[in-house]
Amino acid sequence: MSSTFTIRAAERGDVPLLLEFIRELAEYERLSHEVTVTEETLERSMFGEPAYAEALLGYAGKTPVGFAIFFHNFSTFAGKPGIYLEDIYVKPDHRGNGYGRSMLIHLAQLAVDRDCGRFEWAVLDWNESAIRFYESLGARPMDDWIIYRLDGDALRALADEGG
Repeated sequence: MSSTFTIRAAERGDVPLLLEFIRELAEYERLSHEVTVTEETLERSMFGEPAYAEALLGYAGKTPVGFAIFFHNFSTFAGKPGIYLEDIYVKPDHRGNGYGRSMLIHLAQLAVDRDCGRFEWAVLDWNESAIRFYESLGARPMDDWIIYRLDGDALRALADEGG
């Protein structure tokens, strides 16, 4: 890895860059049709009160090459917060340089510094190179858990039952 790789916390002025990375990630994951985020919603969610997520930006020299978005969750069994990595992305032409690993190390250090009990994320089942990479770090799949999602009309319908 180049010694010029740096990681910093994203700031409000980075919203356009974050949105660019989000769109690139969605294209890579074949999910561009699901992207509805705007600069305004991203800025409000990440830099408003309350802020719901944090982001890191990775730079090779002065060139932005990757990002990670994460937030805290909570383990009732451990009685501690955790870090949930929502997305991590390194531009394809910069992969293989250790940048993604460096960003994960940075996040692991944040988790330890913040006394988190765990650091978790999800990976698409077809992304075999990412799965191999994560397993090489010592991460393990949680095969006994199934992720459920309620969104869109189904989310609104359930919320409407509350009156």
